[in-house]
Amino acid sequence: MLFSQDQLMDLIARHSYLAVGLAVGLESMGLPLPGETLLIAAALYAAQTNQIDINTLVAVTALAAIMGDNLGYLIGRVAGFPLLRRYGRYVYLTPERLAVGQALFARHGGKVVLFGRFFSLLRVLAALLAGANRMPWWRFLIANAVGGIIWAAAFGYGAHALGHAIEDMNRLGMAALAAVVAAVAVAYFWRRRQAARRA
Repeated sequence: MLFSQDQLMDLIARHSYLAVGLAVGLESMGLPLPGETLLIAAALYAAQTNQIDINTLVAVTALAAIMGDNLGYLIGRVAGFPLLRRYGRYVYLTPERLAVGQALFARHGGKVVLFGRFFSLLRVLAALLAGANRMPWWRFLIANAVGGIIWAAAFGYGAHALGHAIEDMNRLGMAALAAVVAAVAVAYFWRRRQAARRA
């Protein structure tokens, strides 16, 4: 066996911040990666093992989202629509969707960046579209930072709380099972005693 179970858990705990941060950062730049899924998995793991600090995980995730989005914005600003038209099909960005994106950014750019973080396709494309649509960087940065922090906190702390709730439910389930077994045992012996008395 290459690793003991303790070594394997330690390896996962030590590198989970890097793995989640990289996935979230690259996803925010425009690559379709499972950043949100990794965040949720790491937060659940943190709740069950206490080997990952949830506050550090949320902070790393938020920072990675903000940095990745800013790099995506820069790529969109420099390369613009020619890049999106040429390679957009690889991330399901058709010319029709590009036109919709342009119209959305013209009217609701800040909201798209802020709330786009919570929708998988927009999470991948919002920064690129913001840059390509020449959204002012300071507006993008504010919406991006607020959205990244809220998203990381909501999914990180939410999954962490869910992990604890599942553990509590497991404990509660075991306690309920023990109570039922005890009640059945008491009822069984009581009935036998009553039967013996009657006999």
